[in-house]
Order: sequence, then C-alpha cells, then structure tokens
Amino acid sequence: MLGKFYALLQSRSQESTEYWGEQARWGFWRKIRSPFTILNMSVWHQFYPRSRHLILFLLTLVCLLPLGSCQPSQFRSQTAQGSQLVLSTLTDPKTFNYANNQTFPSIFLFAYEGLTREDGEGNIQPGLAESWTISEDQRRVTFTLRTGLQWSDGQPLTADDVVFTYRDIVFNPDVPTDAKDSIRIGPNDRFPQGVFPSVRKVSDRQVEFLLPEPFAPFLRATAAPDGILIMPQHKLAESLRTKGADGNLQFISTWNTDTPPQDIVVNGAYLLDSYSPGQRLVFRRNPYYWRKDAQGNPLPLIERIVWQFIENTDTQLIRFRSGELDVMGDARPLRPEYFSLLKQEDRRGNFTVYNGGPWSGVLYLTFNLNRAQDKDGNPIVDPVKLSWFSNLAFRQAIAHAIDRTRINNNIFRGLGIIQNSPISLQSPYFLKPEQGLKVYDYDLGKAKQLLQGAGFRYNAQQQLLDAQGNRVRFTLLTNAGNKVREAIGAQIKSDLSDIGIQVDFTPLNFNVLVEKTSTTRDWDAHIIGFTGGIDPHGAANLWLSTGGSHSFNLKQQTGQQPIQGWQPYPFELDIDRLLIAGARELDETKRKAIYADYQRVVQDNLPVIFLVNDRALMAARNTINGIQYSGLPSWGLWNIDQLQIRRDR
Repeated sequence: MLGKFYALLQSRSQESTEYWGEQARWGFWRKIRSPFTILNMSVWHQFYPRSRHLILFLLTLVCLLPLGSCQPSQFRSQTAQGSQLVLSTLTDPKTFNYANNQTFPSIFLFAYEGLTREDGEGNIQPGLAESWTISEDQRRVTFTLRTGLQWSDGQPLTADDVVFTYRDIVFNPDVPTDAKDSIRIGPNDRFPQGVFPSVRKVSDRQVEFLLPEPFAPFLRATAAPDGILIMPQHKLAESLRTKGADGNLQFISTWNTDTPPQDIVVNGAYLLDSYSPGQRLVFRRNPYYWRKDAQGNPLPLIERIVWQFIENTDTQLIRFRSGELDVMGDARPLRPEYFSLLKQEDRRGNFTVYNGGPWSGVLYLTFNLNRAQDKDGNPIVDPVKLSWFSNLAFRQAIAHAIDRTRINNNIFRGLGIIQNSPISLQSPYFLKPEQGLKVYDYDLGKAKQLLQGAGFRYNAQQQLLDAQGNRVRFTLLTNAGNKVREAIGAQIKSDLSDIGIQVDFTPLNFNVLVEKTSTTRDWDAHIIGFTGGIDPHGAANLWLSTGGSHSFNLKQQTGQQPIQGWQPYPFELDIDRLLIAGARELDETKRKAIYADYQRVVQDNLPVIFLVNDRALMAARNTINGIQYSGLPSWGLWNIDQLQIRRDR
C-alpha cells in the first residue's frame, strides 16, 4: 500500500508542477510528518490545491496504519541494515580517475587506500600493507601486503596491482598526475628531472622499492588519504596500452564522471553506487573491504553515505540545522560565525561542535607569473599585467595593503590564524617570525612607497598607474559558494582600492576555477587553499617548479595543449633545490635548517601571499560514534571506516 501511495503522490506531483517549487515541497513534507497534520485540510490546500482525491486516500491510509501494515521487527531490521551518513560538499567531483584528480575533497577519500595510512595525529600506520622493512642504507623498502585483499568486484588485490600503480601510472611520463611530485627523487643536476624508485614484485604479497638515494618522505608518500593510492590493474591496464585520437593515452580519459559508478572498481571502505550530477553521489559499503573492528566485525559499520552537492555554505548550514545533514565542516572547516551559532544549539540539536585547533592547510592569494606563450605564440598573461605581477615590489606592496588582522577579526571572528609560512603550524619544521621569517604587516604607507619606488604613480583621482600610464586593474578569482573566501575577496578588493588598484572580484564554480588555473592558464590572480601536513614535501606538487599544482607559473603538463618559452624564476630554482635537499636529508636537525631556508625564500619572494588560516571546526550529530577529530588531517572523517551510527542517542 505504501508503494501505491508513493506512486499516486508522484503522479499528482507531476500534474501540479506549476504549484510546487522545491522549497514548497520541503515545507509540505515537514508539515505532514505527523498523521494528525494530515487531517488538517487547510494545510493540504495551502500546498496542493488540487488534492481532494489524495486527501481521501491519505485519510484511508492513516486509518489503516494502526492495523499493522508495517511489522515493527521488519522495520527495525531494515533500519539497522540501512544506516547512512549524509555529508555535503560545494561541488561535483571533477573525475573518478585518481591520476587526474587535483581537487579536495574527492571520491578517493571514501573509495581508495594506499600501502600505508596517516592517522589523525600524523602517524604512519599500516594500510593495505601489514608491515614493511627498510634496509640499513635507507634505499631498499619492502612492503608485505595483507592476506586475502580483494577489489570491490571480488578480484584479488596483489603485488601486481602495487607495481602497476607505481610503475605504469605514477612513474609513467605520459600520465599527468600530481602524485609524481611526492615521490620524484633527486636533484635535477644529478638525475635529469629527478628519478623514481624502481619497483618489483617479490611475491604475490611482497613488493620491493629500490631508491636511488635515501628519501625521507617516502613512507608518507605511500600513505592515504593524501599519498599514492593503489589502482586495479585488471580494469585499467588496457587503457594504458592504447592511445586516443588526440595522441594521449586512453587512460587519461578513462573513468571520467560520465562513467557508470558501477564500473568503478575500488579497494576502500566504500564503492560508488549512484551519481546524480549537481545533486548527490551515493556510496555504499564495500563488501570486500579488508578491515575489521576489535571484535572481528567487518568494516565499515555504516552501510551508505550520501554525498550531497550544495554550492552554498549558508544552504549547507540550513540543512544541517534542519537535520538533513549529519556532519558539516568535515572537508573544509566551519565558518566562524557558524561555530558561534551552532555552539548555542548543540544540546537542543543533539550534535557536537568540535574545535581541533589550527587547521593544517594554507589559504593564499597568488598572481599569474607565467612568461610563456600558447601554441600560437600568444602570451599566456597580458604583458602589461605580467610586468606588474612579476615585479617583487608590486607583490610586496599588495601584501602590505591587505589587512589580515581585519580579515581575522571580521570574517574569522578572531578564530583564524594569520599565516606567514608554506608549512603547517603543526609541523616540526614550521618557522616562526621570531626565528627570521619575513612578515608583511598591514601598512598602506609602506605599500605606496614600494609602488612608487618601482615606477608606479598616482593620477589626480588617486588611481594607480604604471610607468607607461596604464591603469592598474586585474581580475581576482575564487571558488563560488565558499562564503569565507568570497568575503575575503570582497575585503581585498576594498583594501587594494585604498592604494589605487581596481580589483574585479569574480567567484567561479570550483571546477571552472581549477580548469583555469591548471589547464587554460586564463587568469590574473586567485584565492585558493591547499592542504597541509607534517612533512613539507607533501606539498611538492605545489612548490616544485615542475609540479602539477604549481599554478603561479605552470609548466607544460602531459596531455595539455603545448606552450612555448616557459622558464622558472631564480627563486623557484632555489625552492626546488631546498625541497630536494630536505627530502634527501635524514638528520632531523639538518632537515629543519633546510626547511627554514625554504620558508624564508618563499616569504622573501612572495610567489603567493598568505592570508588567514582556518581553525579546524566541525559539527556532527551525536548519533555518530568514533569521530577522532583534530586540525592535522586534511579530512575530519579520516577514519570513516570505523564510524558507527547509534540510534539510542
């Protein structure tokens, strides 16, 4: 009978589309949650003027419900089997192909694992590998896989898949993946463009890596969620043997978001169940997942995850407060004003607001410094603007003109952390200003002095002009829907107007923004965040001049349209040298000294201007057991396979 009721309701809904908007439907459902409300015909006529027949049907249904049409035991069984977690993110995933991924969050948090795993305190734990050994000279690392590992289609996961992932995907020069940068070993002058470890299968359960030299970040590079994740050879190997019409490997266009979710084979806690673009992606429990809890029960404990795409954080807040979302702030910390509001409602709403201290990522503004030309010989950046952006005094003036204290007080409610370093505050390599790190405090006088010293001047209207008389004006981008970044962009627009610069601030869909910064290079300046962690080398794909996320001067990337005349700046080569030296150094005291120099070079040359970093804030229903939240992991639900829904709280 309930099925017939649903079918009838659907047909009536189609009949009266002109009367119903999305919000009206939601209000309608909220009002009929009680059977007694169904008897109130004024409510029904408010939402559904043509509903006399439906009302009579519902009255009959209400009368029949007490007669036992739903058996309590059957309902409890369905509820226990159907536990689900409802999460949200601002935009759809850009890809289902791990090698193509450059965004966070992504499906790979839920669906894939690496040889090792990083916990909430930054420790490296066993993952798909149950153990590993490292030779005395630090150059030979042997991993032993767990017994009986399987892919989500039931096929065995063996050492062949590990070798395939590293050798055929990550180390493949024809595959453009940011994962390369985390494990590229050696200086360019010794190993051309760096080299990768050799990897070989010892047995079905053992894999050996031979490093060309000691490499301190190696284990962390193998760790989920931010390190190299293992891919299925039996599903992807053929795509790496064939090329498409564009001359690129077929693999590059394999497993895009138009691929049926059922075709994606995974090794993580959850597999893809269904995808509705612009609405949601549903994950369900992977029956072949290897982990078990302390009592020997198979994990994960939650059957289903509904990942909703909600392109506005205010809307996310409304849905969390109404009970539609179970967690808010797991991938990107809560906005500070949300924190204050939700702290007042936590008891009544039966949820907890977590404060994990400073978040480990960074938030920055950067300019397009690319001096290259496209395939037709046209400059990637307008030469007039490039002359401003590439001028160090110009970037320093911008840094002094941005009132970061005001950003923290007004936008972060004093909860943010003013950032001056590319390294996370939690890292043992983090350098404080009192240790010699340059800081750009808010100083309009200093900003104007720097500009005028670099040949800029002001007209009668106090508009800034360059030496050739061009008005200084540029476009600033960020991702739409992130209200913190939108507010920061609006303030920067105001701040820079105080030194005569016109900023055209334009928030964009996140995937469009990523396309501009990582592919077309069609941008002037943008505000974006980047995840952090314990080891500075984890951000190598951002900071190495060859890195796939090195957006401020992005080199030719595999599979992209060719560019001409790209060249790094001298300070970029200094950063390359220091990151490589830090990775090959095993003595911790020496590593700290190297990374201190690296931070100084970044701040002295300002390829990016650091803003205010988030505090790690997250809200979650008290029905969720097992949360281990802190500011260090890039994802607040890093142990999602161990979470459990309790219905007695």
